[in-house]
Amino acid sequence: MLSVSTSRIWLYTGNTDMRKQFDGLAAMVTNQLQMQAHLGDWFVFINRKRSMMKVLYYHQGGYCLWAKRLEQGTFAKLVSVNNKVSLNGAQLQCLIDGIYWQKDKQNKRLK
Repeated sequence: MLSVSTSRIWLYTGNTDMRKQFDGLAAMVTNQLQMQAHLGDWFVFINRKRSMMKVLYYHQGGYCLWAKRLEQGTFAKLVSVNNKVSLNGAQLQCLIDGIYWQKDKQNKRLK
């Protein structure tokens, strides 16, 4: 489990080339999200097939990169107008665990 603490978390909702590493993802933060990657925020990237996720963050003088590849299933698809969505720690954990917290319609409740 990742320990997010008080950092802000940003999900890039566009498609990401997962061959990118530290510098490529930091450049995407600057160019696509118009943010700075070295200020301590966490940035989450997901590939086009939604089967791989990378999390980039800056900690104690260097970038950290965390990755997860799903053997089956896909990560949730979130949409936004400006290609970024703010997440909290619980939402990030849900995304990592494959739990969909946003639904288009609510499930029927049994009485």
